[in-house]
Parts: sequence; structure tokens; C-alpha cells
Amino acid sequence: MGDSTKPGFIAVILSVLASAFGVQSHKNYERDFQQTSPVMYVVVGVVFVILFVISLVFLVRYILS
Repeated sequence: MGDSTKPGFIAVILSVLASAFGVQSHKNYERDFQQTSPVMYVVVGVVFVILFVISLVFLVRYILS
């Protein structure tokens, strides 16, 4: 679709965050899935989920203490 350059690390992070919160645009969604290797998206997604869960655990512990 014209743009054959891979998105940078920040673009991957923003794309994963947008997808996690359900605000990813269709254009960016298509761009993400046209990449040859989804490894970076998977790694960033897993790290995001781990950090999100850890932050929720600390938030709940803080509220309950």
C-alpha cells in the first residue's frame, strides 16, 4: 500500500496502547498487519500486559492498606 518502511519503536508502542484501549484506527491496524514480522508487537504487548497487571496489583494493595 505504498509505505513499505517499518514503524519505529515508539510507533509500535503507540499502536499497542491504542489497540489495548480500543482506539486504534483502521489505517494503523492495516499497517501493523502488513509488517513481515509481528515479533515487536507481541513483545511490546506482553510487556504492556505485565506492567498493567503489576500496576493494578499495587493499586489494589495501596487502596486496601
